[in-house]
Formats: sequence, structure tokens, C-alpha cells
Amino acid sequence: DDEELEEYDSSKGSNVSAARPRMRESGTGFLPQFVEAEQSRPETPVMSNVKQSIANIEEAEIEEENEMNDSNPALSFADLEELDKQGKIFFKAQKYMEAADCFTKALEVGEALRKGKPNANVVTKQEKTLLNNRSAMYEKQAIAVGEGPDANMWVDLALADVDTLLSHEASHAKARQRKLRLLEMSQPPRYFDAMIEICAMQLLFMQENRDRLRMGLPLPAGVKPPVEQDRIEKIMHELLPLELDKIMASKEKEKPNGSASKLPASHTIMQLLKSFRGYNAWMAVAARDESVESLTTQLNDEVQSLEKIKLLLRRGRRHAFDKTFSNAVDDFDAAMDIVNEVTAAAASDESHKSVLLALETDEDYPRLLEWAGLCRHLRYDLDGAVECYDKCSDLEPTNTEILVKRAGVKMDAGKVDAAVELFQTALALEPDATDALLHRSNLHMMQGKTEESKSDLERCVALKPDFTLAYLRLATVHMATNDIDNAMNALESAGKLDPNSSDVHSYRGELYFAKGQLEDAKEEFEKAMENDPNNPNAFVNAALVVLNTPSSSGMPDVQEGIRLLNQAIKIDPQFHAAYVHLGQLKLSMATNLSDARDVVALYDKGIKECRTKEEAKDICSMRILAVAQVEAASALNMETLNMQA
Repeated sequence: DDEELEEYDSSKGSNVSAARPRMRESGTGFLPQFVEAEQSRPETPVMSNVKQSIANIEEAEIEEENEMNDSNPALSFADLEELDKQGKIFFKAQKYMEAADCFTKALEVGEALRKGKPNANVVTKQEKTLLNNRSAMYEKQAIAVGEGPDANMWVDLALADVDTLLSHEASHAKARQRKLRLLEMSQPPRYFDAMIEICAMQLLFMQENRDRLRMGLPLPAGVKPPVEQDRIEKIMHELLPLELDKIMASKEKEKPNGSASKLPASHTIMQLLKSFRGYNAWMAVAARDESVESLTTQLNDEVQSLEKIKLLLRRGRRHAFDKTFSNAVDDFDAAMDIVNEVTAAAASDESHKSVLLALETDEDYPRLLEWAGLCRHLRYDLDGAVECYDKCSDLEPTNTEILVKRAGVKMDAGKVDAAVELFQTALALEPDATDALLHRSNLHMMQGKTEESKSDLERCVALKPDFTLAYLRLATVHMATNDIDNAMNALESAGKLDPNSSDVHSYRGELYFAKGQLEDAKEEFEKAMENDPNNPNAFVNAALVVLNTPSSSGMPDVQEGIRLLNQAIKIDPQFHAAYVHLGQLKLSMATNLSDARDVVALYDKGIKECRTKEEAKDICSMRILAVAQVEAASALNMETLNMQA
């Protein structure tokens, strides 16, 4: 199409279709909240790029009919052919604007010739060919101009012609390929529209080959999808960061001032707490302390500020022991509010100054700062976590556990160098700090340094042979390098330490799943769910096994898969993998576009729960594809994405 203009066969009938397909609407109704819909381009009239719209032309046809026939009595099909011939001569001479002008005049002749005929509103094949060729001239002119506003003007004119042509012939292959090129040429490139166009071409291809695809038959020789996978991946690679930026900006704008994210699931919180060496110590203190009810009785209006802070710390720690983490966060926040009030008043009030001095020398104060920092980190208030942990480090500069927690905040903030430095400081102070080794191994994995990660974990279990979590992490590293045997050995060590660990069963199930032992995997995931009904990972993994296991009917139990994935989201609304799998499953089952839009809404719900770009990345990529497919299907007047329907 770049080298030759499209030809038409004048021996065939002029009118090739009796009805015009429904035109694509602006699209804003199909784009959920996080995607900004561009203003729709006005459709180009067949006769001219700059005259009145098709709608206005159609309204004026009856009034203009006699005038057109009277004023152009000598117009004939030969005039159209001569103008077309002249345009092609200009094209071969690379005089694109002269060629476009000839095609425009030919289009005007074609429209005039239709006036007064029974099918006057039906665009002829010749006119479609002329419209396609004129768009090719605008595309060539855009390429010749290069970058800048002038190039964009020609791109827009070419796109307008293509859109008009596609409104009359949705399956016009050359027009669709040109539209994709033009969208990529536009400055800035219109990557989202390009993805919609790719989906439109793929849907048409699937529709054309529907029977073969449904029966699993190979495509005929030489038949291949309209867009190569590399090109799709390239466009997605450019589009995804742009959409992620929009999403995060929207989330930040909608977030109330001073608000923080929700807490993760209790299973996730417990995993984090157990990863630190101080876990058993504070658990023992909390176990020996009074009950929540008893501590609550002591908290009354007569209690002085310092004592109230200490009571809130004790009750919050007891809530953590009882795994009522939301209540624990409320108590630690309330204690810090009093600290802030005392600090602010101390500048002008001696009594508050004495309370502040007593607080800063109290042994409980660093523990309050530590808990407050942890709670803020869990809610992804990274600045607040840094503030608390830094104050705690000032009071206890050799406390390596605080250094490790500070490093964790830096990791989540993407400040890798700062995290590395903090780990180095902690291990210089205490070379056998197992929590520093454990968490540094995570950093190594983030950096793709599997050998360094494995080395840290092997040293970790050598120093602390009863560290279940370290064995689990070591199994993960072995799985990442496809070392199944050593992964299983690490899991066996973890299982001996904690036979009822939900994570041990879940990880073992993943290994069986990777080896294709679906029944064994299913059994392990069921044990994982039974041992800890709040482990979302176990439910997602169980769903994947169900969806890969044929039932007695020969098909997987899709409804059971959906139930398990929904349960994972109910347990932990921030578990983004569940949204990805559930959305893919529901989109594959969607029998109409309304169902497909529900999938987009599901992805939006998941994105709303994400705290970082990294968490939102997978859901966002799935959302882009879902929206693009819905938009494409709507533009093609299709009622479903499902070729089985």
C-alpha cells in the first residue's frame, strides 16, 4: 500500500452495499474513569476534508439535487476516471498534494453522480478507493514534512479520511493498517487509540477465521494475524507507563489530605512481624500483660498524658498479639497524637516541657516510635514511617532491627542505594543479624541478583536453623532459578519446623503445580486454606489448579475458580494478583459488551486498592487490553468479544 495506490474495477457495479454500518461513537462512554478519552475527530465528508459534515450533506441532498443536476449536466463517470488517472500520475511523481487535489475533485464528481439515484446515500466502491488513496497522499505528505505541527495536520487529515472510509467499510484492511501507522506517527503518538485499532483488526481476523479457531484447526498456509506480536508488545511498552502515570496522578488527586492506605490482610502483617528478630520478645511481653478489657478500664480522663501514652502502647501491643491490627493501629496513632500535642505545647508551657523530657527518657518511647513507624509503613505512609523510625534510631543508634525497618521503607520508596547502605550499617554493627540478611535477600531479588539472595538466605538458616520464613524465602529463590529439587528440600525443612504452616503447604502446592502434578497441588492448597483461611495466596493458587483441571464434563469448574478468586479479594482487597486472574477469566466468559465492561470495573476496583505503580502494573496492562477490546468491538458494532457465542 505504500508503493501502489488502491485500484478499483470499473466493470463492477458502483454500489457495493445496501446499508451503511453504524458509525463509531465518541467512545467516552466506554472508557472508565482512569483513561482520558480524547475528543473524537469529526468524520470527514466524502467530497472534501474541509466542507460540511456528512450529516449536513445528507440533510441538504434533496434541496441540492436539482441544482447539482442542472449545474453539472455534462458530468460523467469518465470525468471521475480521468481525475483518478491524473492523481496517480502526480503520486508517481511524488507530488502528493496535487494528487490529493485530483482525488478530492474525483470524489466530488462521484458524489454528484449519485444525486437523484435510488441509492444516493450509498457510497460507491470507487469513492471508497478514492478516499483511501487520498488518505495515502496525506500520509505521504506527513512523512515528507517530518515532525512538527504541519506533519500532525496531515496526519489528522489522513486519519479523518480513514475514519470516514471505515465508517462505510469496517473491514477495509488497508485502511485499518494505515490508521494504525498514523496513530503511531502522530505527535505525541496516540498509543491507546493504536491499541484499540489493533484489537479491532484482531477481532475481524478472529471473526473471519471463527470456525477454524473454534474447532482448534490450523490456519490456512500464509494466513497469519494482522499485527505481529512484537509490534503489539512495543505499543504496550510505550502505553503502559503513560497509563500508570495517569492512574497514580488520579489516585493522588482523589486521596484526601492526610489520609493513608488501608492495612493489608492479617496474614501479610503476620509474615512481616515474624520476619524480625524482636517478634518473640514483644509477643512474650504482650502475653504477660493485662487483657485489652483491663487496659481499657484504666484509660480514663483522669490519666495524665505520659501514663496515657504508655497505656495506649500496651493496649496496642496487646491488640497486635490478638491479631486485631486495626485496633492496634488506632491505639498507636492515638498515642502519637498525644506525643505531638505535648511536643507542640512544650515550647511555651513548662508543665508540658517536663512531660516531654520524661517521655524522651522513658524506655517505652522508642517502642512506641517503632510500632508507629511500622503501622505507617503498613498503610504506605512512607514519609510518616521514616519520621518515626528516624527518631527511634536517634534514641537507639545501635538498634539493628530499626535499621532494617528503615531499609524496608527505602526499598518501598524505590531508594535502593539508601536501603543498601542501611543494610550494610546493620550488618557492620551485628554481622549475625538474621533479619538484616533476610530482608537484604529480598532487595537482591528485586535487583535480579539471585546468587547474592541465595547466599544471604543460606547464611540466615545456618545462623538460625529454626527460621521457617528464611527456608520459605530460600525455596522461592530456588523456584525462581528452576531448581525444583533444592526448592523442595527447603520446603521440607520449613515443614518440619511448622507442619501446619499455610505458607509451607501453599509453596509446596506451587512446586507440584509447576511439575504438572495437579492433584497433589490441589491437596496442598486445600491444606493451606484450611490452616489459614486468611491466606489469600492459597485461594488464588487453588483457583489456578481448578481452572487447569478438567471436571467430569471435560471442562474446568469455572464457577469454583471464580468463587476462590473472589474469596481471595474478600480476604485481602489489596491482593492484586487475584484481580488479574479473575478479570482474565471473566473476560474470556463475557457473552456481551456489558459483561466486558464489568471486567473493566473490576480492574478499576483493584487499581484503587494498589499503593504503588509496581502493584498497579499488571492490573493496568490487563485493563488497557480490556478497554481496547470493548472499544474495538463497539466500533465494529459487535455485541460480544466471545467467538464461541
